[in-house]
Amino acid sequence: MGHGVNVTYSALGSVGIMDAMDGADDPALVRRAQSLVSGATRAVALTGAGVSTDSGIPDFRGPNGLWTRDPEAQRLSNIHDYTADKELRERSWQARLNHPGWQASPNDAHRALATLARSGPLRAIVTQNVDGLHQRAGNDPDTVIELHGTLYESACLSCDDHRDMREALDRVADGETDPPCLVCGGILKSATISFGQALDGAVLSRARAEVEACDLLLAAGSSLSVHPAAGLVGLAAGNGARVVICNASETPYDDVADVVLRGSLGEVLPALL
Repeated sequence: MGHGVNVTYSALGSVGIMDAMDGADDPALVRRAQSLVSGATRAVALTGAGVSTDSGIPDFRGPNGLWTRDPEAQRLSNIHDYTADKELRERSWQARLNHPGWQASPNDAHRALATLARSGPLRAIVTQNVDGLHQRAGNDPDTVIELHGTLYESACLSCDDHRDMREALDRVADGETDPPCLVCGGILKSATISFGQALDGAVLSRARAEVEACDLLLAAGSSLSVHPAAGLVGLAAGNGARVVICNASETPYDDVADVVLRGSLGEVLPALL
């Protein structure tokens, strides 16, 4: 593990916090974290924005998060504000046009999960991210469950027409500040789940089924403060699965985890392998 990564054992594991450089000198300590992953037969990863920060995509609530630096930006993710305010939609389309995800590449965290999937125990990735980087890292798209949708499609809020996002972005680049649906003239947005929108029931059911069947849940890069995604941790623990949480800061579910790892996900996740 890299310097500055903290390894914290919860009450279900051991006790105490130590610097990972110390832990790297203690084979028993390192093996404890690794053994939960390597010993799993059906693991599921639950990932959040922290997995993609090393790819240049800011998270939302972290010290340098989008909403931390600009609280007003949170309105862009509220469906009620979005539908009621044309000026806000125009701002949203400019943000989509310049989204860092278009230039982003998978980082070591994404590649570590892809390696874990190829080696066998990781059966599914349930992600809150919309950037498609898990798939681009080499994961089978059929095993990536995108709880919050995808940035790569547009969706009409009236007729539900879905199209490649590039089509709408080309219209914005050509001067349409708030491009309407080409089918019915309704309001367009990205095919992502905003605050105030319900998750796709079939997608959520599939995620819950994978979590209920797992023997290890690896929660990585999520504040675990947004439901129903966060509740998947409690669901896994309640079904007897082991839980490993990897995040830069504390989460509400740290006390149910067997092991909590702090630090950059680009260092922490490769260390598990």
